[in-house]
Amino acid sequence: MSDADQPFVQEYALDRDCTTLSRHVLQQLHSFSAEAQDLSAIMNRIALAAKLIARRLSRAGLMEGVLGFTGGVNVQGESVKKMDVYANEVFISVFKQSGLVCRMASEEMEDPYYIPENCPIGRYTLLYDPIDGSSNVDINLNVGSIFAIRQQEGSDEDGTASDLLQNGRKQIAAGYVVYGPSTMLVYSIGTGVHAFVLDPSLGEFILASENIRVPDHGPIYSVNEGNFWQWEESIRNYIRYVHRHEGYTARYGGALVGDIHRILFQGGVFLYPGTVKKPEGKLRLLYESAPLAFLLEQAGGRASAGTQDILDVVPKALHARTPLIIGSKDDVSLVESFIKEQSREQTANRQPSAV
Repeated sequence: MSDADQPFVQEYALDRDCTTLSRHVLQQLHSFSAEAQDLSAIMNRIALAAKLIARRLSRAGLMEGVLGFTGGVNVQGESVKKMDVYANEVFISVFKQSGLVCRMASEEMEDPYYIPENCPIGRYTLLYDPIDGSSNVDINLNVGSIFAIRQQEGSDEDGTASDLLQNGRKQIAAGYVVYGPSTMLVYSIGTGVHAFVLDPSLGEFILASENIRVPDHGPIYSVNEGNFWQWEESIRNYIRYVHRHEGYTARYGGALVGDIHRILFQGGVFLYPGTVKKPEGKLRLLYESAPLAFLLEQAGGRASAGTQDILDVVPKALHARTPLIIGSKDDVSLVESFIKEQSREQTANRQPSAV
């Protein structure tokens, strides 16, 4: 065999032994039960949605009706991008006739989307943010999709989806897709965190990194410092701390998925705190904070709302918001220490002075 043939043989051997997403899910569950096959099939459908969205994004500047705003607003009162609408419709389309999920809930829809024909057999709910960081689409920067899977509980005959108003520990799987130089899907079903890269030549997501562990401490702090004077003093004190100590570097890209992806592999902390006027924060608990918290905890990290773990927060409404502090466990704990210190000082100041 000539040296010229060697790279071809190595590439061929790699392709033969590669692990696809659906195969990996079954391996992680050590089962071919009906439940395991359902979860594998759901992940396959999410992967299909990701491929369609990735294809659309890659041609965004060449096609009409892809970039810009629709002129409408979503349930959050936010201006809707055309890619938001497209991506939301893609997720509905790939699951509508799947027989896998009974309903879907998205930050782009005021109420859950029910698929009655699936309900007799598809007892799952898919929660998702179809395009995270959509303001980046028009300038060709990273965006992502976030998803979580929950078992549907109760009959929910009135269509209120009240069983979703439970903490994030009820999630059975979660993950995200990041659309960048390559399209990568990262997921967990409670057995660690695993990353897959889309191979366009195969049309498959191929295992790239298995059992990812976020470092206990990292150099990155990721936060929109433009909001500095709108935060509570505790968060401002944390930012002053990192400014005064060596070893920290600021990285903020304007897309939650991209910033979290960096921290997952390199360590550090992402913050999206509430403000004095809006202490509940901006990020949606069910579609953004809880899925990412599930993932980061599986990787050895932490996620906090400031005073309690994100996965313990019970939403009061389908589109409830929450502050988010997420990343390496030591860095999240450090931010929390500033919040606790401010709380102690406020409590002390409220105590009546001794006569």
